[in-house]
Amino acid sequence: MLSYQHLYHAGNLADVHKHALLAWVLDYMTTKDKPLSYLETHAGRAYYRLDSFESRKTGEAAAGILRVERAFSPDHPYIRAIDATRASHGAQAYPGSPLIAAHLLRMSDRITLAELHPQEHAALTQVMGGRARIEKRDGFELAQALCPPDPRRGVLMIDPSYEVKADYETIPKFIASIHRKWNVGVILLWYPILEAGLQAGMVARVTEDHPDAQVYEARFPPIREGHRMIGTGIVALNAPWGMAEEAARITALMGAA
Repeated sequence: MLSYQHLYHAGNLADVHKHALLAWVLDYMTTKDKPLSYLETHAGRAYYRLDSFESRKTGEAAAGILRVERAFSPDHPYIRAIDATRASHGAQAYPGSPLIAAHLLRMSDRITLAELHPQEHAALTQVMGGRARIEKRDGFELAQALCPPDPRRGVLMIDPSYEVKADYETIPKFIASIHRKWNVGVILLWYPILEAGLQAGMVARVTEDHPDAQVYEARFPPIREGHRMIGTGIVALNAPWGMAEEAARITALMGAA
């Protein structure tokens, strides 16, 4: 069983980049009066407490969302989702991507989530059970089984921990397969930028296979001595119009705060 739990890292700069972009995509897509599907391969527990022992131990939220939050406009969809989460769960709550989707999508939109870790799955079900279809199943298998989803218009978030190093090799093939079945879907692949550069081959393969894919990256210093992550990135297939400009704005806000 994989041991990774995101509560140690929730709200870090990688989350800010990933979640702010995801929130913008979902907000953009709901401007059309057509239902959509949201699928996530590695959902986590939906929300986190930034005053927890785990969060305070790493200090990643303090250097992340707690530092840069005020740089965002209050009406940015990311901040709206954070505010809605705090209204329901307290001032120290932080939403994962499933809860961001729940706050920004409409009741006519379908949310499907996969999570294998027993504790994370139990927490996810408690928070999201009334709003989403949740499966304790490998997320890659679930996406393969469901794509193309109904409604066909929608977003797939691929957000593994990369604890399984083979993910760097298998994800490009997975994305190619999903894209063949669901060529209208917005596919978002998050990845860490590591000192060792493990992500580089994966990103190169995806962009080689999909020349229209867009890559958005943000670099930052390691949060502490020995920390190997020096940035964060998202590869987007079928990126909505204006996403490149929004990604640049978000990266600038992260650096200017």
